[in-house]
Amino acid sequence: MHIGSFPLGTPLILAPMAGVTDRPFRTLCRRLGAGLAVSEMVTARPELQASDKTRLRLDHAGEPDPRSVQIAGADPQMLAKKVCSKAAGSALLRDEKLVRRILEAVVMAVDVPVTLKIRTGWCPETRNAVSIARLAEATGIQALAVHGRTRACGFRGEAEFETVRAVKQAVGIPVVANGDIDGPESAARVLRATGADAVMIGRAAQGRPWIFREIAHYLATGEMLAPPDSDEIETIMLGHLDDLHAFYGEARGYRVARKHIDWYLKDQLARDRDDAREWRARILSAEGTIAQRRLLSAFLHRSDNGSLAA
Repeated sequence: MHIGSFPLGTPLILAPMAGVTDRPFRTLCRRLGAGLAVSEMVTARPELQASDKTRLRLDHAGEPDPRSVQIAGADPQMLAKKVCSKAAGSALLRDEKLVRRILEAVVMAVDVPVTLKIRTGWCPETRNAVSIARLAEATGIQALAVHGRTRACGFRGEAEFETVRAVKQAVGIPVVANGDIDGPESAARVLRATGADAVMIGRAAQGRPWIFREIAHYLATGEMLAPPDSDEIETIMLGHLDDLHAFYGEARGYRVARKHIDWYLKDQLARDRDDAREWRARILSAEGTIAQRRLLSAFLHRSDNGSLAA
């Protein structure tokens, strides 16, 4: 798959997630098989662009190409001042004329491919993803990601992919399917059902960033890849932790890392341990990067009796 002139190594994209897809997580997912990793949402409002939060969200130092930034806003000219590869939001689906103005302004303002991520409509009664997709293609959008739920649905219920298939059939640009893709078999099933060019994965990558290489292997061979062993999981977890600490610094690093540690422990390591709840509480309540890392390492190297003495 290509976005404009940029090839993707795999048809697998890390979805933008607020508070999650920072540079350390994007870099990790790319290393583990994602063909593209989209940044957290960056506001187009100039009065907020000098904040530390926005500064960190715009930090792409050392990331492999291609890089993707998601921007948010509703003013065409304000959005056009942001160099980007993502534009718009599901709240705009009710105003197709405004969507057109925004997309035209951003496409005209930059010399990089602009893509669009949408839902299937504002609510189930007003699904308009096909008309938005045609409008987007006409304005010069280079690829389109479609989440198989409406804005009103949030993340409730199951994603529906009939609309994604209709979008794919309606346009000539690449289409990316998003929603409820949690492993190799569901990724393959969604690709078959929609005819999409790629899939976008969000929550399923939390605590399981190796999902991308598992899906890539399955799509290429039809076989399931063996899960990472405990040594590799330890290397991934501690490496990710170190990157978060370095990126955010002592004051914020261990706080930001807590949610990632929780996902790793809950989904990969703590399910079969009688003492898991006690370990989890102690690790997540640790204050400071050194204490957090020491406790996580102790958990990973705990003795058979699960001692908390480390």
